Amino acid sequence: MQLDLADGTTLAIDLREEHNFTWLQSNFGPVFCVFDQQDSGNISFGCFNSNGERVFVKYAGAHPSSFEGLPQDAVTRLRRAVTVYQDLQPHEHLLTMQMALPVEETGGFALIFPWFDNGECLHSHWTYPPPAKYEHPKSPYYRFRQLPVEQRLTALEAIFSFHEHVDRLDYVAIDFYDGSILYDFESNTLKICDIDFYEKIPCQAARPPWGSPRYLSPEELSGVTLLNHRTNVFRMGACAFGLIGGELDRSRSKWEASDRLYQIACRAVADHAKDRYANVTEFLHEWHQARQTLDDCSQSTQ
Repeated sequence: MQLDLADGTTLAIDLREEHNFTWLQSNFGPVFCVFDQQDSGNISFGCFNSNGERVFVKYAGAHPSSFEGLPQDAVTRLRRAVTVYQDLQPHEHLLTMQMALPVEETGGFALIFPWFDNGECLHSHWTYPPPAKYEHPKSPYYRFRQLPVEQRLTALEAIFSFHEHVDRLDYVAIDFYDGSILYDFESNTLKICDIDFYEKIPCQAARPPWGSPRYLSPEELSGVTLLNHRTNVFRMGACAFGLIGGELDRSRSKWEASDRLYQIACRAVADHAKDRYANVTEFLHEWHQARQTLDDCSQSTQ
């Protein structure tokens, strides 16, 4: 179906069936972009609010072509996500949910977030599907990997900081991967979005599990063991390999930081949960010590 955009053009939304989007016009100003290639069942819009500010509207209730499930299941999940955001915000590195909006006309549901100016998703699969994600010079992930290692380590610190907060509040970071990371290359600012599937510890992984195989722990893939703090530790290690190393190729030759940080990341992604750090705080303590030691050595040689 067609949707009128702010610049006067129209955009086709990839749906399995027609849907009523008049509620967008009645609650917000013009739409300036649409994201309709998500497998969660949500469709997201960039809109102007009544104050002329840009907002990000995440909506469940329609049936995107990329979604194999039932729209009502997507609505149920998005409603449940309200509690997750309320429990985990505010945090400086989280894109904050501003409000929840039941849509009476359609039986749908929407969450409203501020628009992160200049923020680019590191897994923009709708524009740069692999291998373009890894090779195209305009791909956000490719550009991020060209940044100096120290700058990427600083970005990792933001991710780790938020997930230490998540871990301390007894949540598991389900479905976190590089598609949850927005990066502003102008200000070198990072924000985390899309924490809808985070769950209270302990919990069972969905079948099949939500998330990218590049970030999934063995216990999520097996579906047998309950997820807990050590699952979060695995996720942080996998993220480190995703931004500093070779993703699933966790060899030393692909790792761009120090040997000690490599050892810490390897322990974080140990196959057996008992061999990992007990929680994100313990992982971060080791990580920070390793970085401080490296900084001290660097200063002593100057």
